[in-house]
Amino acid sequence: MLFDFSGTLFRVESTESWLRAVLDETGHTLPEPELRATARSLEAVGALPGGASPVQLPAHLAGVWAVRDESAELHRAAYTGLSRQVALPDPALYDSLYERHMTPAAWSPYPDAAEVLRVLRERGIGVGVVSNIGWDLRPVFREHGLDRYVDAYVLSYEHGVQKPDPRLFSVACAALGADPRQVVMVGDSKEADGGAAALGCRVHYVDHLPVTDRPDALLPVLHLVG
Repeated sequence: MLFDFSGTLFRVESTESWLRAVLDETGHTLPEPELRATARSLEAVGALPGGASPVQLPAHLAGVWAVRDESAELHRAAYTGLSRQVALPDPALYDSLYERHMTPAAWSPYPDAAEVLRVLRERGIGVGVVSNIGWDLRPVFREHGLDRYVDAYVLSYEHGVQKPDPRLFSVACAALGADPRQVVMVGDSKEADGGAAALGCRVHYVDHLPVTDRPDALLPVLHLVG
């Protein structure tokens, strides 16, 4: 079984939490109304990876946005480019925000993620994580105790290919030694994760919701495999 990362097994913190953490870490302060307004602006421009998509994508970022998950450099350029549309008290904060989202503290597993992965391991079913991403998410899984259940990580930036390109799913199936026709891909994006269907994988979708609003959406996948 293959899983997407963001919005499927884990969810990133809220944009306001993200901004507050970075301001605290760097010793900056903003009046409360300004902090909340800035967080709303950052959310609107889509500055938080794993958060909301841009309401309107600037023309000068359209090219890098389309291929943002193909390398670490492109990913950083896309998201720091978006965040720079919003005024912050120190130019260094744009990179600090980007660094924050790559930390385990910025991510929370969905409530049923551990149980689902544990049961799959007990049943002897191989598990792979296939993610469009520009950084190494393995420390997030280790910090939250889920790395023990994952047999393979296939990350777009490490292969220069991003979902829905079937090649990324093919790499994942090969890493598990699995026939794609016997594999289920679980994700939150019909556009990206649906690419697995081109190989013959079954695809199961979950909603990309806050952790508190999605307590058990992963549990049904246990009925999709023997």
